[in-house]
Amino acid sequence: MGVEGRAPAYRGVIRRRRKREGEIGASGGGMRKLARQRKKVEMLFAHLKRILKIDRLRLRGSNGARDEFHLAAAAQNLRKMAKLIPPGAPALST
Repeated sequence: MGVEGRAPAYRGVIRRRRKREGEIGASGGGMRKLARQRKKVEMLFAHLKRILKIDRLRLRGSNGARDEFHLAAAAQNLRKMAKLIPPGAPALST
């Protein structure tokens, strides 16, 4: 339990998310859409952990962890952008 017997703040977030998921699920194909979204996000985190070796954060503190995660996400985005360039394309001149 949190401070003075209160539940942690994230429980409210979880409750709101479950409520939203229930509303989406009641709309028919919403659960499949939600599952695809979850899979996409989970695959990105799996890639960060496995390929970029971000299995643990090396910088300490919340600022260090945030900065390290942002650097890893930027590296992942650069890899995705590099795949969009067709092979044999001329290099950009500066």
